[in-house]
Amino acid sequence: MKKIDHIGIAVTDLKTSNILFEKLLGTQHYKIEEVVSEDVLVSFFKTENSKIELLQSTDENSAIAQFINKRGEGMHHIAFQVADITFEIERLKKEGFKFVDDQPKKGADNKLVAFLHPKSSNGVLVELCQDIEKED
Repeated sequence: MKKIDHIGIAVTDLKTSNILFEKLLGTQHYKIEEVVSEDVLVSFFKTENSKIELLQSTDENSAIAQFINKRGEGMHHIAFQVADITFEIERLKKEGFKFVDDQPKKGADNKLVAFLHPKSSNGVLVELCQDIEKED
């Protein structure tokens, strides 16, 4: 794993949370993106070595909505950047880790993503993410 790519924070109101994090971080978000497959609207903030990803549900039955209903707003996941997501999935499976999805899928911010099941990582939802190569 290369580095922490971002920390995901579940929020109920993206507009209000963007204002809060703009004040907190002293910078504006650089992108808002909808990930239809996950029923989520995300906003990204750059920090010196990483990013903050705010996640607002677009469907009351989505994973983010369920998370907020159960635990309230707050830290949802930590994401690690990897060079080869398929290799890392197989490596971690051999180490005994369980995954939410067995195959990587397209996520926000031009990434392939895969999530480890929190039951296999001390209750922490861990995301692996790999940059998708841009085609010319």
